[in-house]
Amino acid sequence: MVSDTGTRLIRRLMILVDDAGGLIPALNHSPWNGLTIADFVMPFFLFIVGVALAFTYKKPSCKVDATRKAILRALKLLALGIFLQGGYVHRVNDLSFGVDLKQIRWMGILQRIAVAYLVTALCEIWLKREDIVNSGSTLLRKYRYQWALALFLSVIYLFLLYGMYVPDWEYEVPTEPSSEPMIFSVKCGVRGNTGPACNVVGMIDRSLLGIQHLYRRPIYARMPECSINSPDYGPLPPDAPTWCQAPFDPEGLLR
Repeated sequence: MVSDTGTRLIRRLMILVDDAGGLIPALNHSPWNGLTIADFVMPFFLFIVGVALAFTYKKPSCKVDATRKAILRALKLLALGIFLQGGYVHRVNDLSFGVDLKQIRWMGILQRIAVAYLVTALCEIWLKREDIVNSGSTLLRKYRYQWALALFLSVIYLFLLYGMYVPDWEYEVPTEPSSEPMIFSVKCGVRGNTGPACNVVGMIDRSLLGIQHLYRRPIYARMPECSINSPDYGPLPPDAPTWCQAPFDPEGLLR
């Protein structure tokens, strides 16, 4: 009941953000730094997924069977996400359908939910203890392995985010079919940078997923440095930095 109510509320919020975000900046995603109401939609969805999992796998009769079902559900959600957000349907106006496997987008909102669902489901199935909860300390003890895993993943994430070296990189922007693509070079050579151009998150996605498989309309293209219509999309300013047109996936591997 709680998860159903929460899901309905989040869906309404998502529709509001999608329909009115372009008109009201406060309802649109923040171009980079900052936080708006639109930035809460995805975390709320993940929260509801976690709430639902607590009921679904409260007392599984067979952990192996529950694991199999969780993996199957995650794979279905992953496949649906790739189908809907990977580029399978395009050129609708001329009724041409298909996908370019060289540029298919592997990650997306549904894919991210699928990964989070699977990890959380496995934790709920295999790591939860049967301790009786009658105080805050017993609640912590019951979920001690989940807390340990969360701490471990957080440490790894922070180590990668602030410790890895980001070298210079380049990307191509397609032009006319008969012309050579434009090549842009981005200067980095830093560690711990959290800006749009030289963050570790983007580097890992480019290295593991391939830059051609990332989202091609990044949110930071709405920043003042990249759009004369900021906070909306628009033409590039004359002095726009080279990274403004680079692909970047908001639902990549480390998001």
